[in-house]
Amino acid sequence: MQDSAARPFRLFLLRHARSGWALPGQRDFDRALDDTGYAEAELIAQMAADRGIRPELILCSTAVRCRQTAEPFFRTVGEDLEIRYVDALYTGPASIYTDIIDAHRHLSSLMIVGHNPMIDELFHRFAGNEAAADALSHGYPPAALAILDVPAGSGSVATATLVSLMLPTKEPK
Repeated sequence: MQDSAARPFRLFLLRHARSGWALPGQRDFDRALDDTGYAEAELIAQMAADRGIRPELILCSTAVRCRQTAEPFFRTVGEDLEIRYVDALYTGPASIYTDIIDAHRHLSSLMIVGHNPMIDELFHRFAGNEAAADALSHGYPPAALAILDVPAGSGSVATATLVSLMLPTKEPK
């Protein structure tokens, strides 16, 4: 029997779905998903639920578009799923995302719902530049969900294994 300490930490990186442009006088923080974004958020959550994906915890930016992207996971994956909203995921650089991930490495899995360019930077940092470029040659699209296994005991810059990449427009890789 394998020691549970040897199991990899599963990291889910979800970029918020497509959002509309800010309305006159509207703050960036308050931008909502557009119709395409709502459909993407629902589709990616359903795809995840169909594959049995259930993170132990979801940490989500407090921005409206991220909250709207995370909400379908609550409905499709399970209403007992814990979602915490974290201001630093809206305001912080990729290094803040890394610090937040490192602080939750005691969990078996964690989903981050955030923004570009931070999600793209994290994807490159964990998957490695070559694997990230091969998987997403045109950058990290809205509502994309990467599933990464980070080796147990490794630091935040360790190369993880890209388990799957789910895009709301096609079957997962």
